[in-house]
Amino acid sequence: QVQLVESGGELVQAGGSLRLSCAASGRTISADAMGWFRQAPQKEREFVAAISRGMVVKNYADSVKGRFTISRDNAKKTMYLQMNSLKPEDTAVYYCAASASAFYSGHYYSAGQYECWGQGTQVTVST
Repeated sequence: QVQLVESGGELVQAGGSLRLSCAASGRTISADAMGWFRQAPQKEREFVAAISRGMVVKNYADSVKGRFTISRDNAKKTMYLQMNSLKPEDTAVYYCAASASAFYSGHYYSAGQYECWGQGTQVTVST
């Protein structure tokens, strides 16, 4: 059974930094793409960042570009999201996900392209 487990979410002051981790099992680490999404209360789940299997292709939502960095360590079967210069609007539950074909299809930004999901980790940015 393929599983994804997020960790690292916590309360942090605006302007601070956090690093989220996503531990993968099974063949998830070999997926075409892995990504991070987030969902705030009463809002739709939105794309944050995605990374290809070979780790050379990375894409970011405009709202986090220049502040967040996605990375992937296949030897450790772990994906990371380094978040710097955090803003209150970054407050959300963050989910990691894996897709068999997100980069192949060109729809890496769409939650519907991801087949496997973690349970989420809460990130709260205080003012």
